[in-house]
Amino acid sequence: MNKPELLAPAGNLEKLKTAINFGADAVYLGGSKLNLRASADNFTIEELKEGLEYAHSRGRKVHVTLNIIPHNDDLVGIEEYIAELYEIGVDAVLIADPGIFSIARAVAPDLEIHLSTQASNLNYKSALFWHKAGVKRIVAAREMSLEELKTMRKELPETCDIEAFVHGAMCMGISGKCLLSNYITGRDSNRGTCTQPCRFKYHLYEEKEQGNYDKVNESDNGMYFMNSKDLCMIEHVPELIEAGINSLKIEGRMKSAYYVASVVKAYRQAIDKYIEDPKNYKYDPRWMKELEKPSHRPYTTGFYFDEEVRQNYETSAYIHNYDMVGIVKDYNREMHIATIQQRNKVYNGDFVEVLAILGENKLIKLEDMRKENGEIIESANRPQMIFTVKCNNELKTGDILVKSKEV
Repeated sequence: MNKPELLAPAGNLEKLKTAINFGADAVYLGGSKLNLRASADNFTIEELKEGLEYAHSRGRKVHVTLNIIPHNDDLVGIEEYIAELYEIGVDAVLIADPGIFSIARAVAPDLEIHLSTQASNLNYKSALFWHKAGVKRIVAAREMSLEELKTMRKELPETCDIEAFVHGAMCMGISGKCLLSNYITGRDSNRGTCTQPCRFKYHLYEEKEQGNYDKVNESDNGMYFMNSKDLCMIEHVPELIEAGINSLKIEGRMKSAYYVASVVKAYRQAIDKYIEDPKNYKYDPRWMKELEKPSHRPYTTGFYFDEEVRQNYETSAYIHNYDMVGIVKDYNREMHIATIQQRNKVYNGDFVEVLAILGENKLIKLEDMRKENGEIIESANRPQMIFTVKCNNELKTGDILVKSKEV
């Protein structure tokens, strides 16, 4: 039984480092061109070089998305861009379009290519076609069931990897291909600027006879007919591994560093626990509790088990139970003083939870809060300000401090 790769989103350099610190084997990200998250921070070439050095020095990999469905003008400069990605050492690129694929093969024949989920690969024959053409990995369409993935794995040679989404937002369009945004707002979802009209509230009427309409939705306030729940497969990690999936992928390049850290840690623990002793593996409910803390929608297993209801018709709002309030930058063992970079307002005396890179999470009290110059303060109230607190529990650089919104 092969241990699957845990693949995490990296919306920017901080999230890349967070994903790797918390246990991701690889990250995927968008560069300056041709990726489907145009409104994410994305990476300049210099940032990408720094990210590659950070990942490679720790034995991790970096995949770059080139997965838009391009128009003619999107192809301008693509040869030079792909050549540069290859030269700086990216581990793989994700491609959905045959045109971009052919350019990549010509410009950088040794560059590993993964077929993006945007290519809507739903069967093993299509996967075989792409693999024979030079694709190393198939990113399965989200619409595939677990049984279909098992069949795909059986029919594909071992030289062809399968990557599958296991956590994060689901798209109403097949494998992300949707034109609602184009029609309603004029922004192309297949070129990275989707406005997510599937999350809008709608009123639906059925015409019984000419000029006579009956409202389909029961509520006068409208309904969220197309609003998908978020995918969550934390309870089914053994089935995913036994199905032979090579890479378990987390969605969320637009999500927070807290989201990345908590989701990566939960799946890292589940994967490692199963691989260590499959026969005695036991699901830990604490993993789900951690996944319910960062911003998310209600969870579903999507199409893996043909779940009947995958939509949340009541609201498209996120469930948001915890806020990230700081990141540990340093810890002085002798003085028991932690240096923190603020992310949300937090007060002296607050109880916060430490999302720890290593070991179990713990609750601590922030005491003796001070500015960098030693001045006593009652709160850290400026964005990204550096402050110190007294803390007898040893913290690690990169640990994340979170606070319940109910406190």
